[in-house]
Amino acid sequence: MLVSAAVCPCPPLLVPALAAGAVSELDAARDACADALGVLAASRPDRLIVVGPAPGPRDLEPYPQGAHGSFRGYGVDVDVTLGGDLTSPNPPNPPPLPTSLAVAAWLLANVGWSASPIHGLGVREPLDAERCIKTGRDIAAEDERVALLAMGDASACRTLKAPGYLDNRAAAFDAEVARALSTADVAALAALDETLAAELKAAGRPCWQILAGAAEGANLDGALLYEAAPYGVGYFVAAWS
Repeated sequence: MLVSAAVCPCPPLLVPALAAGAVSELDAARDACADALGVLAASRPDRLIVVGPAPGPRDLEPYPQGAHGSFRGYGVDVDVTLGGDLTSPNPPNPPPLPTSLAVAAWLLANVGWSASPIHGLGVREPLDAERCIKTGRDIAAEDERVALLAMGDASACRTLKAPGYLDNRAAAFDAEVARALSTADVAALAALDETLAAELKAAGRPCWQILAGAAEGANLDGALLYEAAPYGVGYFVAAWS
């Protein structure tokens, strides 16, 4: 059963070593992520599942506790481990963490997570809503007390300089996601338009819909802790408990 959830964005710039001179621009986002993870820890979960966008090749790629990731591809000598160096013997050599889960690993290490074991799940885009919701239901059924951390950004089309250029639909899309996250509106997240989300490059859509499936019947309350689009990309931090 899902007892708590958090939503965090996953830009590599959340890792201070990558932000360099712009490190202070995301200080508020880092603080909000730490607060959201605190809500997860306070719920005393038996297991934390971290889901994040991944390039594939599988629709759903599991990552055991102890899986490693790196930001060396971004030009900095920073390595991370998901939840401590306790790699499961099966599989013996897990693939490297995708960027979204590497950012999650950094966030969890930053708060010294020790509340429960951690398992990661890379979600390949596009994964249809029905599959996402079923995946969320399966996650919630894994233990009596499950916490979920859903990584992912909102639209990447908020300004002319955004990665996806300006799309006038982006602000309204992000506003609806923000409203749903702030009120723990499971139905609204489940109903997000997959095609529109893809056109707006909203990479978090599949993970938010996994959250929707996991939270069915859990009667959680929501709080939006951070909302901004500093680089033309929507970033949200939310906590459900």
